[in-house]
Amino acid sequence: MLYPELFKSLEQVRWNMEKDIPWDKFDASKLSDEQAQTIRMNAITEWSALPATEMFLRDNRGDSDFSAFMSVWFFEEQKHSLVLMEYLRRFRPELVPTEAELHNVRFEFDPAPPLETLMLHFCGEIRLNHWYRCASEWHTEPVIKHIYRVISQDEARHGGAYLRYMKKALSEVGDSARAAFAKIGVLMASARRTDKPLHPTNLHVNQALFPNDTVQSRLPDPNWLERWLDGQINFDGEWEKKVVDRILHNMSLLFERTFESVQDLNRYRKEITARLGQANPQPAS
Repeated sequence: MLYPELFKSLEQVRWNMEKDIPWDKFDASKLSDEQAQTIRMNAITEWSALPATEMFLRDNRGDSDFSAFMSVWFFEEQKHSLVLMEYLRRFRPELVPTEAELHNVRFEFDPAPPLETLMLHFCGEIRLNHWYRCASEWHTEPVIKHIYRVISQDEARHGGAYLRYMKKALSEVGDSARAAFAKIGVLMASARRTDKPLHPTNLHVNQALFPNDTVQSRLPDPNWLERWLDGQINFDGEWEKKVVDRILHNMSLLFERTFESVQDLNRYRKEITARLGQANPQPAS
């Protein structure tokens, strides 16, 4: 089981909201209304760890190790929403999200293959780590700059924990896991070919609620994410390349094979899919 070790390692570096956030360094002159509104939207977005946890527990009912780890992941992710709301409560109380706004991003996700979902969220943690690092650079107020650095480091550690579970899956189910991870890896590393940010909070997850079945679609400002990335923090091609390179680097470590491009990873995906097809031929109709 990975949970006991992961619990111990994450607890050793866990930050305290009262002691480790320099609230006394707040500089009101360096917080614009525009910046404060983005903090509000991020606070609501981070609340979606709640329905994500409900999804993980439902779809991983047969994996008590991973389900137990969700207790750590859920706690730390909800703290991200909480610290952003605490920032607003102290310095822009009129912008604190309402309970109704938070509850609106809690909705059921359709069941999905657990290994594909694991890979999706692994890539999501990598992307969030880079988004928040970029946001920290964009912000001018010292306390929120620090908060975004802190939560970006959490996202990186969560990605590392997910990677441990992916390695475990490889040892347990082999090529089925390789195929699932490579498939989602190709998708999530191809963001430059899409017209929207590729992150779990911006993907459709409930067919019955379509098109209002993404976390972002249920925010008070559904178009906020694209505007934040493109027009505010300026998450440009250079930043996107860092995300793609990080995904490819981790896939290279996971599969013990070098991937220098998404095309390399896609060729590997096709190779594994073909190998699975040979091992499990379809019966003749």
